[in-house]
Amino acid sequence: MTRATLRLLTLNLWNKSGPWEQRRTALRALLREEAPDVVGLQEVLRFQDERGAPTPGGDQLAELVDELPYTASFGGATDLGGGLWLGNGLLTRWPVVEQEVLPLPHEVDGQRRSVLFARLATPTGELPVFVTHLHWRLHHGCLRLEQVQRLVELVFERAPVGGAALPPVLLGDFNAEPDSDELRYLRGLATLGGKSVYFCDAWLAAGDGSPGYTFDRSNAYAALAHEPSRRIDYVLVRGPDARLRGEPLAARLVGTVPLATREGPVWVSDHFGVLVELAV
Repeated sequence: MTRATLRLLTLNLWNKSGPWEQRRTALRALLREEAPDVVGLQEVLRFQDERGAPTPGGDQLAELVDELPYTASFGGATDLGGGLWLGNGLLTRWPVVEQEVLPLPHEVDGQRRSVLFARLATPTGELPVFVTHLHWRLHHGCLRLEQVQRLVELVFERAPVGGAALPPVLLGDFNAEPDSDELRYLRGLATLGGKSVYFCDAWLAAGDGSPGYTFDRSNAYAALAHEPSRRIDYVLVRGPDARLRGEPLAARLVGTVPLATREGPVWVSDHFGVLVELAV
């Protein structure tokens, strides 16, 4: 019997750094080719007014999804001034029935972090989705630990165990490697404050066995940071549940081959994306 599935993608958009117009072309081609049902994006830019509405021509998500079959949602994290915000984005083929922007602890160097939460009405049931981006510096592990603790609290508050909804999914740039305390806690390998949880790391469950580096010096944009190659972008799911919904069936990296242009190779971002097929 064929199992119903959803295709989930997470990708750090790298705001409008680099050759954005060419990158946008490559991104749109990637979305058409891979046809994900749900996309979590980080480092998204948007100009918005005092009510949080986008200003004309100032919405990066609108630029990206023009004529593509997605509904776009934005959740601001850092106010850059002048109406410009940096935050998380969500693209979905399904209706958004609930949406919130939830703050995470700690402001560092003027940057804040948040979680974009949405409940999606998919054909197989409501899907709780959490899109986030944790603090990025290599020595910020102690801050990320507090952020993942708060993230877990938010997940259990908005997607209680035993509810009718599909198992919740976390899409994000966690800026932490799989063996970090942050990810060990999320994966059920460590306790924090006497508490433990378990989220399935889709790459470990269904990847190809490679390290799966998503920030890789083979990407010319990532090489500009002079940092080690590592896996820091994740699709995590609190599953499978008793009905085996939420089991990762396949996981692979996307955006790993640059678009050839007259000016030179163009990657979709300084990160590679993670595409996951999830049983629902």
